[in-house]
This record gives sequence, C-alpha cells and structure tokens, in this order.
Amino acid sequence: MPILLRGIEGIKAYSGFHLGKSSWVEVSQDMINAFASATDDWHWISVDEARARRGPFGKPVAQNTLILSLIVPLLNDVCVLEDIGVNIVHGIDRLRFLGPVPVDSSVRLDVAVKTAGMTGERGHWVLACKMECDISDTPVLEAEVVYCIGPGIHEPVKIAAVG
Repeated sequence: MPILLRGIEGIKAYSGFHLGKSSWVEVSQDMINAFASATDDWHWISVDEARARRGPFGKPVAQNTLILSLIVPLLNDVCVLEDIGVNIVHGIDRLRFLGPVPVDSSVRLDVAVKTAGMTGERGHWVLACKMECDISDTPVLEAEVVYCIGPGIHEPVKIAAVG
C-alpha cells in the first residue's frame, strides 16, 4: 500500500528515509517494441529477437531509457501525494545504468526521499531511486530524481546543487 505524503511537511517528514518498493512489472517484448515505436529507438539488441539471441546477453534487452521511464509510474505504487498541487520532474542527477534488463524479466522501484525543501509556495524534493531486476542481485539503475512542487509552476525553480 502506498505511503500518503500530505503537503510539503509530509514530504519533509520522510527526508532521509526509505519510502519502500513498488510491485514488480514484467518487461515483455511487446513493451520493448512499443517503446521502440514511441521513441524511434530500434537498436537490434532490443527489437531483433533472432540477432539478440546471438548477442552478448543471449536474448533481447530493454532499452535503458525504457527502464528509466518506468520510475514515474512505479512511484505511484510507493507513495501518493496530497495537497501538493503540481509535481513535475525537474531533472535527474547521478543517473547510472548498472546492468541489462532482459526481455521477460521483471523490475521494481526502490525509493527513498533524499531531501525536500521550500522557497515560498514552491519547492523541490529529491528521490534516491534504484531499479531492481528479478534476475540480478544488484540494481540495474540508480538515479536521483528531482521534482518541483507547488500550487502552479510557471517558471523554473532555482534548485541548489545536490551533492
């Protein structure tokens, strides 16, 4: 069950704490092909099943950007925001792709709130995200995702460097 984070104070209360893990999502060949179609990323290692079987992983692997794009929907499994207004991805710090995600394996998101803060009515929060794969003992992706929050964001929020 997702954790309810109410307002900026609710987010700040979890700063430095682990929020949890999402449910597992299977990465099927249909998902990989649909992503290739949407992004025009037709690399053979992802979409040419016969050639990929002869490749370094023995089967097709998901595009790294597909795995990255799953962070946003899987975050809904971990937490729900209330009384925040707008919550928009502002950037990604320390993005690393650490391993392949083979077709027909499953991934899930493991997430913690790294920091949270406000400037006036607007603010930001930074999530330490790891994507796990059911066939690997180590994460396949690590990233710090920066979100801008507020009643309505019409211009960029100045965020101090994280680090």
